[in-house]
Amino acid sequence: MNRRFIFCALAAVALLSGCSTLRESPEEQARVAAQVERRLDARSFRVDIESMQPLRGPRQILSTPYAIIIHDDRINSHLPYRGVAYQVPYGGGKVLTFEDDIQTYRDYPQGDRRVVDLVVDNEEDILRYHFEIFPNGKVSLHVDARNRQSIDYTGRVNPDFDPAEKKK
Repeated sequence: MNRRFIFCALAAVALLSGCSTLRESPEEQARVAAQVERRLDARSFRVDIESMQPLRGPRQILSTPYAIIIHDDRINSHLPYRGVAYQVPYGGGKVLTFEDDIQTYRDYPQGDRRVVDLVVDNEEDILRYHFEIFPNGKVSLHVDARNRQSIDYTGRVNPDFDPAEKKK
């Protein structure tokens, strides 16, 4: 019993010390917040997607890298999709993986975050992307489509995104 207690105590200490090293320093938080703000002001940012929440079904953590890049009034959307499609081309079509021009782009503050709303017509569907972006870089994304059920994603703005390397 005594060994079990010592083992649990050591495991707890190791776990707690590991958690404290995962926290960002205040300097790193300020750097990320400044980079996120700069990227949003330039309308040139990348969101690395971490999870998706279909309209029906459980949240899914994504192990494959997915991202959205906004740059030069264009969107490069590379997202997985789970849900019901109402009207799509034979074979499924582009879904949420395409590159196209942005029709409308709105960026405004809302409380402690910035909201970016954009609309794109990718020839198969008209899509609305609603980003809620927090100063720490966390992103909540809601995608509405005319021909598919809506879907939600979570992710992070990549503060070190370089538009010259956007194709990589």
